[in-house]
Amino acid sequence: MSTDGSPVGDRAKEAGIDAAETAAVELHLPDGHRRGEVLSLGQRAFYRFWWFVAQIIARCYFRLRIRGAGLVPRSGAFIVAPVHRSNLDSPVVALIGYRQMRFMGKESLWANDRSGWFMTALGGFPVKRGNADREALRACTEVLERGEPLVMFPEGTRQHGPTLGALFDGPAYLACRSGVPIIPVVLGGMERAMGKGAKVPRPTAIRLVVGEPLHPPVVEGGGRVPRRAVRELTQRLGEELQRMFDEVQAELGIPTSQP
Repeated sequence: MSTDGSPVGDRAKEAGIDAAETAAVELHLPDGHRRGEVLSLGQRAFYRFWWFVAQIIARCYFRLRIRGAGLVPRSGAFIVAPVHRSNLDSPVVALIGYRQMRFMGKESLWANDRSGWFMTALGGFPVKRGNADREALRACTEVLERGEPLVMFPEGTRQHGPTLGALFDGPAYLACRSGVPIIPVVLGGMERAMGKGAKVPRPTAIRLVVGEPLHPPVVEGGGRVPRRAVRELTQRLGEELQRMFDEVQAELGIPTSQP
């Protein structure tokens, strides 16, 4: 049961929309953007500008190569589930396609008016860390119902090394509930480019590989999502991400989880 005993709180906990930040944060959000609302024309133009800047930097400085971009749906909602090894992951994963991605981010990124506007215009919306965030779950659901792509890192926070950490059920839960596919994505060389503790990115080669969409089982009548279905989808996602991650890291000459 959730701390407030509500069904939505239960679902938020099941989805793994929580983490380790307990201090209250005063949010600075643009007007009309409490939780993942539709972006304005100006915000979309701002996103597009920085998308082109990120393309130039990634391809010139990091020698980015993308494989499997044709597997990204050109319309409709889907969930992008990437491996997470670097603070660079979010801007790089947005390069898998031209459509604007929506992201969840920790509340501290909205600590002042300037950063709040910037993060929102880039497609982000805050998630409360430290307990089940029902508003974030609703925001994710609404984003998908509007047909927008949503990025969720199934490992939660940044991890280290060649083996995936334990995956949260959030992407699988929302995929089952909304009936949208999960797109597994791996980013090779990101930890070498800018891992935990690094202050300056290194000009090393990175790769972005998109996998085949994973389709959830159908949940009839919008009923409660079976936990078994969610766990099985999470397991499929983890196996596919690990396989892809080993493959791309090996291509770059980086140690993998395989002996």
